[in-house]
Amino acid sequence: MLSEHVFRDLMAGVCGPVTIVTAASGTQPYGATVSAFASLSLSPPMITVALDRRSSLLTEILHTDRFGVNVLGHGDDEIAMSFARRGTDRFSGIDWRFDHDLPRLTDAPGWLVCRLVRAVDGGDHMLLLGEVIAAETRTAAPLVYGHRTFGTHSAYVEQQAR
Repeated sequence: MLSEHVFRDLMAGVCGPVTIVTAASGTQPYGATVSAFASLSLSPPMITVALDRRSSLLTEILHTDRFGVNVLGHGDDEIAMSFARRGTDRFSGIDWRFDHDLPRLTDAPGWLVCRLVRAVDGGDHMLLLGEVIAAETRTAAPLVYGHRTFGTHSAYVEQQAR
C-alpha cells in the first residue's frame, strides 16, 4: 500500500493554482486556501474544488449550496498563508467585500460565483462540483503552488516584461 508520505511528496511536485474559496452564513464570512481547483465543463460552465471534510467552510457550503472562488495572483503569498492557518481571523487586514452575498477578495484577479451542483465523497476530502453563475477576471500573473513553494508561471512573466 502506498504510504501517505510518498503520495504527499509526489503531489507536492504537481503545480496548482492558488485560490481562496469562500462562503457566508449571514454576515459571517468563511474562507480557506485551496489549490485543488480545476475547470470541469464549458457547457454549462463548471469547476471543481476539493475541501477537507473537517472544514467549517465545507459545512457552510453544504448548508447554503453556494460558494465563491477568488483566484489569486503572483505576490498574494501572504493572503494564501493567512487563509491556510487555523484559529485566526482570516479576513482581518485583507480588503474584501460581499459580492452576490459571498466574500470576495477585492484585489484577486479572478472571481467566480458558484452554485453547488454536487458533492462527491473523496476519502478525507469532498469534491465539490460548482456551476459558475457569475465571473470576472483581469489578466495577471497567476499564483501557483508547487514543491510547497509559492511562485508564478515564469514564461508568462517573461513575456509580459518584453
